[in-house]
Amino acid sequence: MTAMVRKATPDDIDTLFELIQHYAEQGIMLPRSRDILKKQLEHFVVAELGGQMVGCGSLCQLGSDLVEIRSLGITPGHKGKGIGSLLVDELVAEAKERAIPKVMALTYEANFFQKNGFDIVQKEIFPEKVWTDCVHCKKRDCCDEIAVLKVLN
Repeated sequence: MTAMVRKATPDDIDTLFELIQHYAEQGIMLPRSRDILKKQLEHFVVAELGGQMVGCGSLCQLGSDLVEIRSLGITPGHKGKGIGSLLVDELVAEAKERAIPKVMALTYEANFFQKNGFDIVQKEIFPEKVWTDCVHCKKRDCCDEIAVLKVLN
């Protein structure tokens, strides 16, 4: 059975919250409140398998030529099945539709992103990200995430 990727709906908010919270508690994803998820819902896609949500991701515009993949997560037990790549493909396709040439992410899973066509780059080349989110992060002075970038043709 193959996962299906679709736009998130209001019915997904609780499951999105739980999945993101699972990663946030491990310190590997920024938490998102239910209220924030409601406001940002249009930017989320989810992966379903057998009628259950098994993954999510979102796209956040940081500038006229740059978007960020955020909140990319897969439920425990479903990693390594290509679901993350399906979500990334959908988000990259959305960036292409919007004519945004650069897609970036901050991650602890650089190998995953490299397998999906991203290159490792220096975080400092993204001042849009630094001043939007990093300035508020408790890890801002000791960030251990890896920046990745995909330039679209």
